[in-house]
Amino acid sequence: MDSPHGAAVTAEDFGLKGPRGWAFRGVRLDAPPGALVAIEGPSGSGRTCLLLALTGRMRPAEGRAEVGGLRLPRQMAAVRRISSLGPVPGVSELDPAFTVAEHLHERALLQRRFDGSLRTLLRPRAERAATSRARIDAALDAAGLGLADLPKAGRTSVRDLERLEALRLSVALALVGRPWLLAVDDADLKLSDTERAEAWELLRSVAAGGTTVLAVCSQAPDHAITVRMDGTESKAGAGGTGSTRAESTLGTAEAAHTATAEAAEATAARKTTGTTTQKSTTEKGTADAIAETGRA
Repeated sequence: MDSPHGAAVTAEDFGLKGPRGWAFRGVRLDAPPGALVAIEGPSGSGRTCLLLALTGRMRPAEGRAEVGGLRLPRQMAAVRRISSLGPVPGVSELDPAFTVAEHLHERALLQRRFDGSLRTLLRPRAERAATSRARIDAALDAAGLGLADLPKAGRTSVRDLERLEALRLSVALALVGRPWLLAVDDADLKLSDTERAEAWELLRSVAAGGTTVLAVCSQAPDHAITVRMDGTESKAGAGGTGSTRAESTLGTAEAAHTATAEAAEATAARKTTGTTTQKSTTEKGTADAIAETGRA
């Protein structure tokens, strides 16, 4: 994809069931391309499961949904290819031992390995490096993260980043692949009122640039299409509405034990570059609610 192209997201009576019961059911959503969609609710209400289901990472049990014209669950692999995960605890987290530059380099390698055509791979190394650098610069600019503003520029360790800086880095990494759909978990977690406003302005600007954004939060902003996971009708947003009956019994760790394609790919890339990462673990039985991993 040479430029951002948002994906319309629709759902009707959408539901996902795990080994301990329903994570969510009855979700309705109609969001146009380039929309900002807030999935609002308390921890344990199935917010993250809905986020992962709409990005093709978890298999729904009932209802219908489409992302960019691709049907779920039939075309889950295709939905994964046009969507990208920002920060999702236990699934696509930043490695605190990495520097900002190392994360960016790793993402560039992943992009080249899984999304590059044969023609691209045959280009001169200098040309490929320049293309990767341009993508990274564009992603950093879209996320509002200036490396020069960090304490040690690109050599700044992730563990030394402020919460909002870490969010911007995660968003930048997700945007390197120029996805049609960006998914962000816990968008407003542990942020002050000022930082929360900045976070929503960041996600609004990404959506304004053409990329549809799904963001899990505890309190949705006024300008977002909102799906409430507490059983009440959602407010109407510009271009669509959403609602759900929250019947989650999966608890607060619904995403912490989710295996995804991105986790496997990142592990492979780190082994290739001589770096290491912690192994993902899953609870017994959780696979009943988890999508197929790997890329088609």
